[in-house]
Amino acid sequence: MELHPLKVFVTVAQEKSFSRAAEKLLRTQPAISLSIQRLEDEVGEKLFDRSAKDLQLTAAGRVAFDYARRFETLQGDLENALAELRDKSAGRLIIGANESSTLYLLDRVEQYRQRFPKVKVQVQRSQSSRIPAQLLDGELELGVITYDPEDTRLLSRVLYTDHLAFIVSPQHRLSARKTVPITDLGSETFIAHNVVSPYRGSVIRAFQNHKVPLNIHLEMPTIEAIRKMVERGQGVAFLPRMCVEHEIRHGLLREVKVKELELERQIRLVYPARRALSHAAQAFLELVPGVT
Repeated sequence: MELHPLKVFVTVAQEKSFSRAAEKLLRTQPAISLSIQRLEDEVGEKLFDRSAKDLQLTAAGRVAFDYARRFETLQGDLENALAELRDKSAGRLIIGANESSTLYLLDRVEQYRQRFPKVKVQVQRSQSSRIPAQLLDGELELGVITYDPEDTRLLSRVLYTDHLAFIVSPQHRLSARKTVPITDLGSETFIAHNVVSPYRGSVIRAFQNHKVPLNIHLEMPTIEAIRKMVERGQGVAFLPRMCVEHEIRHGLLREVKVKELELERQIRLVYPARRALSHAAQAFLELVPGVT
């Protein structure tokens, strides 16, 4: 059922006259009469009692009038919602990120929420390796990853350059050192993230190439857990620098440079190349410029 005939119907019911409704809607009276006749044919009921001096609604007409008013309200709500979306002030935005990349997003999401408080933002924790497929399948609008997806169906923008930090507790024997060679780490107990990543592979290969034992005696499911274990002196770890900045700044952890392991991590914002982004996603792109 189209909305325009319902608007005509509501106007005729309110004015109780075909001619007055025609004047209000800037239509001819025959056009108004034809619209009502078609609506009555569609619903299979007479909506007006035309025998009275002023048009009166039939029982079916009163039911139809109630629902037609609801349609009008819904149409107004729809128009308002679309207007808000065009103004980038409402809607929903789903961003996929792994645990460490989510930390990068905190300040950006806060800025975004300040500018667009009506947008519902959902940062969905995803495995970095799965995010490109989720973007292409439409499960996500934006993704944050630490590698180039190398897929022509996706666009990516470098947002931030981070590095892997070798961290120890303030009481550790190496805590006063600024740099150490990798050969000094063969006796250390390492705490590792149990999620496979390119950077974990790079660390393992570096130890193998220098023929240094890499003693991973403890694996944890979250970066927060690794951080806490290192603070308590249970071992050492390689973690993204942005994940431990607060702890290093406040003396809870120490960062020591490892000469043979200077691994940079590029944080990339990824999005589909061929699918139009929502106004909410486009606004996020405009808020978060790439690295020049």
